[in-house]
Amino acid sequence: MELQEVKPYKAGIVYACYHSRSRDGEHFVPEHVFSYQVDGSLTLHDGIKDYPSSKGAFRFIRRNQLLKFVKQPPEHGDFKSLSIYLDQQTLQDFSLLYNIHASPSLQKQTVFNINKTPILENYMQSLLAYDGAGYLKDPAMVKLKIHEGILLLLQVNPAFKDILFDFSEPHKIDLEAFMNRNYHFNVNLERFAYLTGRSLATFKRDFEKVFSTSPRKWLQQKRLQQAYYLLTEKGKTSSDIYLDLGFEDLTHFSHAFKKEYGYSPKNIHR
Repeated sequence: MELQEVKPYKAGIVYACYHSRSRDGEHFVPEHVFSYQVDGSLTLHDGIKDYPSSKGAFRFIRRNQLLKFVKQPPEHGDFKSLSIYLDQQTLQDFSLLYNIHASPSLQKQTVFNINKTPILENYMQSLLAYDGAGYLKDPAMVKLKIHEGILLLLQVNPAFKDILFDFSEPHKIDLEAFMNRNYHFNVNLERFAYLTGRSLATFKRDFEKVFSTSPRKWLQQKRLQQAYYLLTEKGKTSSDIYLDLGFEDLTHFSHAFKKEYGYSPKNIHR
């Protein structure tokens, strides 16, 4: 069983420590995240590309993203990370305070690696020290340190301005391309609709026009088709793939596969 300690703060600073390997999982990332890998490794996958990080790495994760993750502690040690969550209200207040505004940008990258610098390391170490001393229980101190983090992000990459201070919601995007990229994420239809810039009703209507079937039926069939390929052509097992393909548990996957193909997936390798 995974043992963990998570210390969240209302203004958005989270320290996490995991004593054993986390099973592969997935997140919807609703807010921008500025993170520091204190120890261990974390690999993210956005549906197209893997983003690995190891001890001492810094990165910025864009909001409104679906990401799969694997957290791995070091040998005989703990997985540790420090994350600053930059919610929209904090960024709007910062924008007004410093008169900083976004310019139109076509930048769609989801995860940004940030070069390590002594200044960034000192900043993260100060957060760890303040946490250990209990100073981050003070909302005023938390707000100050988050503002410091935003200013540092703008120093290391001025282009972050056009991402941090873009307060628009997702625009209506290419539904077919998005679904073919993200079908394996186990999220509800409301989330898919939001991320494609649509209401749920519009999402269902547009989906029917594009795919000539309902979203639920298409998702099930698409996941099972990929499962069949991985099992028959790549030699994978059910336990290897069911989570990666968006199935909640192994029993659900096996039942759905047998209903679709007429036999259990475990019979493929016999």
